[in-house]
Amino acid sequence: MAKKSDKFDFILYGATSFVGQIMCEYLADYDDEKISWAMAGRNESKLLEVKEKFGLEQVPHFVADAENEVLIERICLKTKVIISTVGPYALYGEPMVKMCVKTGTDYCDLTGEPQWIYAMINKYHEQAKQTGARIINSCGFDSVPSDLGVFKSQQLALEKTQQPALSIKMRVRKLKGGASGGTIASMMNILKETKRNPKLKKVLVNPYVLCPEDHNYTQRQKNHKKAEFDKELNIWTMPFVMASINERIVHRSNALLGDMYGENFLYDEAMSAKNSKQAKKFTFGLGAFYLGASISPIRSILEKYVLPKPGEGPSKKEQLKGMFDMRFYAELSNGENQVVQVTGDRDPGYGSTAKMLVQAALCIAKDIPKVKGGFWTPASAMAEPLTQRLEKHAGIEIQQLD
Repeated sequence: MAKKSDKFDFILYGATSFVGQIMCEYLADYDDEKISWAMAGRNESKLLEVKEKFGLEQVPHFVADAENEVLIERICLKTKVIISTVGPYALYGEPMVKMCVKTGTDYCDLTGEPQWIYAMINKYHEQAKQTGARIINSCGFDSVPSDLGVFKSQQLALEKTQQPALSIKMRVRKLKGGASGGTIASMMNILKETKRNPKLKKVLVNPYVLCPEDHNYTQRQKNHKKAEFDKELNIWTMPFVMASINERIVHRSNALLGDMYGENFLYDEAMSAKNSKQAKKFTFGLGAFYLGASISPIRSILEKYVLPKPGEGPSKKEQLKGMFDMRFYAELSNGENQVVQVTGDRDPGYGSTAKMLVQAALCIAKDIPKVKGGFWTPASAMAEPLTQRLEKHAGIEIQQLD
């Protein structure tokens, strides 16, 4: 293996993807600090188009197909951190993780695929600990706001009562933004995988599946599958599609932080609804979509004629008009209640995700000491420095409400 040079703070792999291009646009105007970065992808002509489109001709680029491990390894040896936007990760993500682990290169991505993270942890965690590679999945809207929101909530609870909050309910109060073809492709791939391998369903329904094997968590967690009225919060709720990844990342953070949230910590996520009609209508529509998408002929029709294709997504105007507002309702050990708010000023899955992912990479490269390698989470690896970065550079606010 060639010698590692760490010439760049990070290399953006998948720069021509939908979210990759949003990141390039963000970086084109980024002058808050001195950074060194490069872009990479499998198609050189498309990389050159992106460079010209955003005035990034001076940024170096590298060509490498996701399946060419020799070229992927060469890229890893040139940088401190790899950002990967190449999904669905279950189809295309492993070679980059494998080479980052082999070369001791830090890595972050925006995956929302818990079954893939589970497989990668089982396969590469021990080797990453030996090489020093820090692999940090889900550094976008999945699952930074949830992970940091819970961390902040528990930090405040510990300061006030010297005990962690017994439970936290995250409710999405406002969410404005669109879905991209890449996200849809990842969702469709999970359905296909579970169809081929029914055992995956046990992985997907286990809230502690991403926790280390020696965890002691047995508390039954709530799973929002239907429209419900929450008497404690006096609001109607409906399922939140990102809960399946966010909840698992949060519980892994708890384990990696030494049970900072307690061994019996309860956590669940849902969306707030204006009324029962909206909650029931949304839940019915979501259920119908999943039912249709689980049937091969209907899924093929949806993919071909209805759903956005990879590379497609919300327009620039829609991204700028997008935003999110998430509330974390904590029950403290002394019986009091506490609310933390996390907001973002762009389309959550793309405008805000692009900024979060860039700042996560810079945080890994610049702000946190080179501690032991392995598979970490945003909160367990870089909670406070990442929070500061997001508030300063990415339009994210995390604050306690009165």
